[in-house]
Amino acid sequence: MARLSSQFVSRTHQRARDAVAALPTVSLGRYPTAVEELTRLRGALGAGPRLLVKRDDAIPFALGGNKVRKLELVLGEAKSQNADTLVTVGGVHSNHARVTAAAAARLGLGCRLLINGARPDRPTGNARLHELTGATIEYIPDRAARAPAMASALEQLRAQGKRPYAVPLGASTPLGALGYVRAVGELVSQGLVPDAIVVATSSGGTLAGILAGVELHTLATRVVGVSADDPAASIAAVVRDLLDGMTPLLGLDVPLGAGLTIEVDDSFVGGGYGVATPASTEALELAARSEGLFLDPTYTAKAMAALISYVRTGRFRGDETVLFWHTGGQVELTA
Repeated sequence: MARLSSQFVSRTHQRARDAVAALPTVSLGRYPTAVEELTRLRGALGAGPRLLVKRDDAIPFALGGNKVRKLELVLGEAKSQNADTLVTVGGVHSNHARVTAAAAARLGLGCRLLINGARPDRPTGNARLHELTGATIEYIPDRAARAPAMASALEQLRAQGKRPYAVPLGASTPLGALGYVRAVGELVSQGLVPDAIVVATSSGGTLAGILAGVELHTLATRVVGVSADDPAASIAAVVRDLLDGMTPLLGLDVPLGAGLTIEVDDSFVGGGYGVATPASTEALELAARSEGLFLDPTYTAKAMAALISYVRTGRFRGDETVLFWHTGGQVELTA
């Protein structure tokens, strides 16, 4: 098969980046987020590659981390459809539910949260923040109840004459994932093209967006997603679907990420979602004590545990630059 010329690919990628820039959006975050060098952490690990961190945990809106970038595009669509109520799902201490509820408050929209689990006797952390936003909260039995509860809530709201908009878990839709195509462009504009990026992944949207951004900016950067819960094959399949879904949004004729190997490491999950491991506990403490960098026990501590292991086992060369994309979630430390 004849190979496409680099000039053709460059023009195609530029059109795709222009398509992202033209999408309706709402403004919630402040950008660019900082990139900082983790000199003391590198020293604590006995040298190894240069380590950087992209501080999406410092996005100020609702302590929202990576959720903010995705919601800016998803809620841009909601506003363009004249929605008046957001409906989403999550766990008792869901970061996504918190940020969605806060965004609804900021935009003057109603919000209904469908939370699987029981209301704590004394709400703390995200459970308390969910209530502070004024969102209507319905507690449902478990994750399996999410889809029927969402369908029921949307039907009820429409019957009341409302115009609801469903926000999927994590805003991890093809549209939401494009928020991280924009984020990779931001990283490039900061003059930084790392040899590798390590990032926590669960619902797949952030990982899919970073992979798409790397491709559309023609970077040679390796991207490793570290699972917080599900098997690697399951997350990779979700990411592939998201990449396929982004393709028509960008006006591309060739599937985005065609032939791409999606690298997901599920060896740091341990006992499951939100269950700390010795490695994640060490990572959480080492990042705080060496850099004053706070991680969360569910997502970023496990991703940092992976990065620490990669450095210790020589997975990266000493002359490489590895960027840890901090996706936020510190509110979970108070839960």
